[in-house]
Amino acid sequence: MDSEQAIVVFSRLLVGALAAFCAIVLWSRTRDTAWMLVVGGTITAYGEKLYTVLNLLGIVAPLPPIGPVPLLAVVLPNIPAMFYISAFLVMVARSYEIR
Repeated sequence: MDSEQAIVVFSRLLVGALAAFCAIVLWSRTRDTAWMLVVGGTITAYGEKLYTVLNLLGIVAPLPPIGPVPLLAVVLPNIPAMFYISAFLVMVARSYEIR
């Protein structure tokens, strides 16, 4: 890993760690379903970044693929988006509630 790539990787980890920390602080302050899903998405996004970096450095071995598809390479990047989609759907459902 050259120095430019290291700067990019470590800056992503630093910003992701800051976002995950803020999400955990928010998690302890709110019990709102939509915000809990946003927090879950943020934390899993940081977990995916961390796993990718550890895999790149050879610290964590990749799981064996299922057929030709490496399962974690497909599933991990999509989990945060699924959390965010769920949060948005909760907010949309709230906006259609009869008052």
